[in-house]
Amino acid sequence: MGPYVKLHNLLAPRWLTRSIRNKLLAMALLPLLVVLPLLLGALVIWGNAAYDRLLITKVRSDLAVARGYFGQVLGEVGSGTLAVAQSHTLHLALAQHDLQSLQVLLEKERRRLGFDFINLYSPQGVLLTADWTPSHQSAQSTSAALRATASGMASTHQPAPRNASLTLLNANELLALAPHLAPRIRIPLIATRGAAPIERTVEDRALVMLSNTPVLGLKGETLALLRGGVLLNQNLDLIDHINRIVYPDGSLPFGSNGTATLFMDDVRITTNVRLFQDQRAIGTRVSQAVRDAVLARGDTWLDRAFVVNDWYVSAYEPLMDAAGRRVGMLYVGYLEEPFRLVKYNILSLIIGIFLFVIVLAAVFSVRWARSIFRPVEQMNRTMQHAEEGDTSARVGAVEARDEIGALAIHLDQLLDVIDEKTRALQRWAGELDAKVTERTHELAQSTASLQQAQQKLVKSEKLAAIGQLTASVAHEINNPIAVMQGNLDLMRETLGDHARPVAAELRLMDQQVERMRLIVTQLLQYARPTEYAGYVETVDVNRVLENSLVLVSHLLAHTRIEVVRRLQATRNIGINEQELQQVVINLLINAIQAMPEGGTLLLDTHDRGETPTSAGVVIEVRDSGAGLSPPAREKLFRPFFTTKNDGNGLGLWISLGLVERYGGSISGANRRDRGEDAPGAVFSISLLSEPQKQED
Repeated sequence: MGPYVKLHNLLAPRWLTRSIRNKLLAMALLPLLVVLPLLLGALVIWGNAAYDRLLITKVRSDLAVARGYFGQVLGEVGSGTLAVAQSHTLHLALAQHDLQSLQVLLEKERRRLGFDFINLYSPQGVLLTADWTPSHQSAQSTSAALRATASGMASTHQPAPRNASLTLLNANELLALAPHLAPRIRIPLIATRGAAPIERTVEDRALVMLSNTPVLGLKGETLALLRGGVLLNQNLDLIDHINRIVYPDGSLPFGSNGTATLFMDDVRITTNVRLFQDQRAIGTRVSQAVRDAVLARGDTWLDRAFVVNDWYVSAYEPLMDAAGRRVGMLYVGYLEEPFRLVKYNILSLIIGIFLFVIVLAAVFSVRWARSIFRPVEQMNRTMQHAEEGDTSARVGAVEARDEIGALAIHLDQLLDVIDEKTRALQRWAGELDAKVTERTHELAQSTASLQQAQQKLVKSEKLAAIGQLTASVAHEINNPIAVMQGNLDLMRETLGDHARPVAAELRLMDQQVERMRLIVTQLLQYARPTEYAGYVETVDVNRVLENSLVLVSHLLAHTRIEVVRRLQATRNIGINEQELQQVVINLLINAIQAMPEGGTLLLDTHDRGETPTSAGVVIEVRDSGAGLSPPAREKLFRPFFTTKNDGNGLGLWISLGLVERYGGSISGANRRDRGEDAPGAVFSISLLSEPQKQED
């Protein structure tokens, strides 16, 4: 059993290969019950992933908008502080040391710029004035950062950085800048599900957009330092404005809500996420997973996340101070549940449509398949009954009006012809037996020569009768065969690509039609040898054997058979070379098939006889197979006798007729019966140098 057969048996179970009904149903339902569910699964998986990617893409763009506006506000803090530092009014009041005018000016500019504070310091970092009235203690309280900045500018005569940056300050540092902001600093921490464990209960640090800008004189010297900033702690106006920019009214479908938040470290210091109906979730903390990704590793989080009390499609990115340290996070996101419900509804609708299509297509596929396999099953049952000897078996009327229906009608017609010819053949056979018996009695007392003449006469009579019968049968059978072949071709041409599901059955019908035609031709060839005889020529039997081996080399290539030649014949013979080659090839094929596990194929030729009437050549073909059984030896050269499942039993019968046509003979025996030690069979062909054609 070859690998292809094993693979076919593995992929096609026995119940499927033995019924065209099962094949058609499998071909009709397999795409529906296997391919379509797989396609549906792939579509659901892809659609779910694509929908999630759309949500992530949306929140990524929202984060970009929020980042842009946040950066704009930070830039406005720097540019606003710089504009105040360069104003003529500030320089004039500073030159006059008019602290009251400076305070009024700073208060006015703070309100115009929307800052939380704006303070003026000496080059050494001592507070001169502010938009609020500083006390003596606050004037002396200068942050270490400001003193370092002032000291650096004094020693290098370089201006301090003009760009604003995020700065994380403790409570004392912020109160030194703007004591009126004290109520916004203290934020009680609220226990939050999934947040990292912490011992603190209050957040009293401040996250500030801070700008330090020098006030420069005409010669570039530092006259003073201007510090302005915006406190982000509980800055509801800023976060609500960011939320309105990112999520304006009507921008989110399905009733989803957009939110924005600023974090100091992992604490929400300003947000429009609600803890309860009217209470904002200030003081709640982000989950530990987000904290580790954004604050610990510096990644941008783009995924769903649990925010306070619900799931949101969320985007977090770290906020950096001037030194590149991660001091907080910027967050935007929108409620996931409305989108999730819409996604599930869409997927349910798709699955429902697919299931409806599968059921509808399965119903129609089964109905159409039934219109094909029912007539085929009727024809198959009819052929089985005919093989069992029921001569009255017929397909009868079928529902199909297509090529299969026409084929059923022609099959009934063919069975009618066969039945009629069989009865005629039986009648003629009885008449022939009667004639043979009559003539046998007449020649019973004849000499040996008369007995030989009797045998020839019997054979001649049989051949004549068979010739007449086969000619009649061939004529009557060839017509339905032609009709069947024509309808098969028309069916294949009409169906086109739709014939693929039954292509194997159509090829089987083609093969059987061709087999019937070949059997009829071989019958005619044997029954009318004079009409099919070839011209006689001088033939070298050794060369014929070599040429025949070439023609069966494709069969030998797939076996483990060793070919041994003992070509010792020196004479030529008179015979038709093509017919001799046909006989030799038939014997070679039989020998190869007798050795499926390998063996030795021995070809032997030698001369025989010395007189002109007996001189000739003997060709022997020996195999090392199982040999011939007694029943096989008895019926070896009878027509239609075969030991092979795929043979028709005409090969040796026709070969015998071809050889006897030129006065030769064929015999078959076991090698051990001839005194040889080797197993297997031997077939001998005896031919004359001068052929003596047999009389018909």
